[in-house]
Amino acid sequence: MADEAQAGGKKKLIIIAVLAVVLLGGAGAGAWFFFGSSSPEPETAQSGSASSAAPAAVESAYYVILPQPFIFNVTGDARDRLVQVKVQLMVRGDRNEAIARQHIPLIESTLLQTFGAATVEQLRTPTGRLDLRGQSLAAVQDALVKVSGRQAVERVLFTGFVMQ
Repeated sequence: MADEAQAGGKKKLIIIAVLAVVLLGGAGAGAWFFFGSSSPEPETAQSGSASSAAPAAVESAYYVILPQPFIFNVTGDARDRLVQVKVQLMVRGDRNEAIARQHIPLIESTLLQTFGAATVEQLRTPTGRLDLRGQSLAAVQDALVKVSGRQAVERVLFTGFVMQ
C-alpha cells in the first residue's frame, strides 16, 4: 500500500511539473510574440509602383504622465466643489515626447489656468468634461508652440476625475 501511495504522489508531482513547463513555455511564447513583434515590418511591393510617394508612417504614440493630480475648486449654484483630475498627455514620436517632458511645469500651469475657469455645471456632464478636455488641449498646444515652435501634444487625457 505504501508503494501505491508513493506511485500516486509521483504521478501528481509529474503532472504538476509538466503543467508548470507548459505554462512557462506559453508565457515565454506570449512575451516573445508581444515584445518581439514590435520590429518594423518590411516594406511591401509599393516601392517600385507609382504609389511610392505615400505619406510617411505615423509615429508611435507615447503617454507622458503628469506627476501630480490637479486639485482645484470650482464654483456652483449651491456651493463650491473640490475637483481632482489626473492627466496624461498623448504625443507622437520621441521628439514630441522630449518637448512635453521638458515643459511639464508650463503644461501644468496652463492646465491649472484652464481648469480654474471651469464651473460645476460644466464638469457635471460628460460633454462638459469633453469641452474642458478640448479647451485644455488647445491651451497646451498654444503654450508649447510659443516656447518650442511645435504643438507636440496630440491629446490631453483625463485618466482620473473626482468631484466632491
